[in-house]
Amino acid sequence: MSESSEAVAELVAERFEELYGAAPDGVWAAPGRVNLIGEHTDYNDGFVMPFALPHTAVAAVSRRADGVLRLHSQDVRGGVVELGPDALAPGSDKDWTAYPAGVVWALREAGHAVTGADIHLASTVPAGAGLSSSAALEVVVALALNDLFELGLRGWQLARLCQRAENVYVGAPVGIMDQTASACCEEGHALFLDTRDLSQRQIPFDLAAEGMRLLVVDTQVKHSHSEGEYGKRRAGCEKGAALLGVDALRDVPYAELDAALARLGDEEEVRRLVRHVVTEDERVERVVALLESGQTRAIGPVLVEGHASLRDDFRISCPELDLVVDTALAAGALGARMTGGGFGGSAIVLAQEADTDRITKAVGEAFAASGFTAPRVFEAVPSPGARRVR
Repeated sequence: MSESSEAVAELVAERFEELYGAAPDGVWAAPGRVNLIGEHTDYNDGFVMPFALPHTAVAAVSRRADGVLRLHSQDVRGGVVELGPDALAPGSDKDWTAYPAGVVWALREAGHAVTGADIHLASTVPAGAGLSSSAALEVVVALALNDLFELGLRGWQLARLCQRAENVYVGAPVGIMDQTASACCEEGHALFLDTRDLSQRQIPFDLAAEGMRLLVVDTQVKHSHSEGEYGKRRAGCEKGAALLGVDALRDVPYAELDAALARLGDEEEVRRLVRHVVTEDERVERVVALLESGQTRAIGPVLVEGHASLRDDFRISCPELDLVVDTALAAGALGARMTGGGFGGSAIVLAQEADTDRITKAVGEAFAASGFTAPRVFEAVPSPGARRVR
């Protein structure tokens, strides 16, 4: 847990006592994530490679026995929101409270006796930046309730329930990567995840030891996964799988991609989506092989390939994200690409440590010259996954 998160945990516990009149039963934290490679592959049963950020959602929580759920957020204006035992239903809530309430609903629907809770939340994960702020919120609540009600669920099981909460209760068609990353990542590692069976491998990822840094550039362009474009891409991928007669696009071998694209005929939009997913899965496997063989610098060009695919085939980039990538590469970055769901959010930049200041300055100047809002730039350090902090 970063010093900033420890400070947040202290404040969250104090604020909980002010709100609810007693100290919390405990305080938990769950991180946001950056995806190193593997974008829009998770809902196609493919491969992803995220790692956890030091930025976390923090929850102070106490059990209740009357079925009532009381929620408060340090980051949202307003008082405590109280939801009765029969108040939780998919689609009933369009506010921030849908995320923690959806987790309680998913746990109860799965047969777990969650008899109510008082919850106070705060987060240092930038919202709308493609860094999984909503998944962090879901996972921290799920982990707290898992511990308090002694449910005995493992990280991957909590991730599945959180995904269901977001898919069904919130109404956002997200895959499983974000919740699994928040629940399961380890400090100093990237998580190689097979989203079909949730098998995992922790891949050492210590850039500082090799004189490199990974920067996150938050473009300040906000997005929402529950809006239509994300859903259209997912539906298009499902159509491609159906036309090709496979369960998911993960089942199209990279070596047979050209033949598969030919079979799609004049379905040009579907062809583009299929090409991205199949080549992106291959890029994830290539990055894993490079990292495991000690060729960390060589992942840079693979990141650039991934951005071009997201920009040209999946068509989910935006001028600000493209400007980050182009400017960073021109200023000497080893690699760069957009990360997250797209249509805004953040890009990542892999650079030698000595070049990071120059790259950061160049990106800021390019945004100013284009009339864009100044980006927020910070270093991404592979950090621990969800845990109890007090």
